Amino acid sequence: MKQEEKIRVGISIGDLNGIGSEVVLKTFEDARMLDFCTPVIFASIKILSFLKKQYHIESNLHAIDKTTQITDGKINVFNVWKEAVAINFGEEDEKIGEYAIKSLKAATNALKNQEIDVLVTAPINKHSIQSEEFNFPGHTDYLNQELEGNSLMFMITDTLKVGLLTDHVAVKDIADTITPALIEQKTNTIYNALKQDFGISKPKIAVLGINPHSGDNGVIGKEDEEILKPTIKKINESGKLVYGPYAADSFFGSDGYKAFDAIIASYHDQGLIPFKTLSFGKGVNYTAGLHKVRTSPDHGTAFEIAGKNKADNGSFKEAVFAALKIYKHRKEYNELTKNPLKKQARKPQKRNKK
Repeated sequence: MKQEEKIRVGISIGDLNGIGSEVVLKTFEDARMLDFCTPVIFASIKILSFLKKQYHIESNLHAIDKTTQITDGKINVFNVWKEAVAINFGEEDEKIGEYAIKSLKAATNALKNQEIDVLVTAPINKHSIQSEEFNFPGHTDYLNQELEGNSLMFMITDTLKVGLLTDHVAVKDIADTITPALIEQKTNTIYNALKQDFGISKPKIAVLGINPHSGDNGVIGKEDEEILKPTIKKINESGKLVYGPYAADSFFGSDGYKAFDAIIASYHDQGLIPFKTLSFGKGVNYTAGLHKVRTSPDHGTAFEIAGKNKADNGSFKEAVFAALKIYKHRKEYNELTKNPLKKQARKPQKRNKK
């Protein structure tokens, strides 16, 4: 019997002055991880060998210069650069930001060329990555340009999934950004992701209001009455189980979220504050809506503890496992749906009487 090929997990190293390299190396220090996947870290063998000593990690690294050298059972390090890099833990540095983007671009190209199967990104500093060549608020916006589909920030655990209508948008611009077309697009993205990426056949989705108390029938803003409610009704009438808008202040505290497969928040903090409060250290940031799978941990660079060997790699490990699960779910879904005839039950055959 032919052994099943391991899923290749490409990893962009993130900001080298932060905790990204630490959580990556700690995750794959556990040799059992290599039973589940083949990691390919896009950085340089020099820098990771230095960092391995910094964190007293004993695992062996396998240096490669091209993806044809990727080897199962080893921690592959793709040399994106060869020169030495000066690391100053905890400091924001534009030069370090350049290396974070070099890693991200190399990993993304490998993903596009099917040299890796999924992408897991370590945290970047959104300010230090900005340049004339790279002008994106973060990973999601860049990947939306590079990969097919319409990206959506989807924060996930096994029991809680939160998507956003608007993510990196200033608070003053939120109401103007939310339109019926945007609501329909984001809802469809989450609905399809729940089906194909998580195996939920009939997803049930809640939408949180834009204004306090969902506008109190127009007393506190008219957006919920004029935009959200009629659009949700239209979506619901199409056959999707989408309900709301619900007042955000009591929705999570009353455990109302447990009745739904996913929650759509109107803006970043409305969704991420309760998500991280309930799931911090176990949550995963998944970019739904793209033709390729990308996940990341639910934390940032954590400059304040960088280089001190204090970082918890739990969320990064969860991001790796989430990418593997989503990849498998999507593969199974595509197999089942590419030929509808395969889904039909076989007709019973008549047996000839002897």
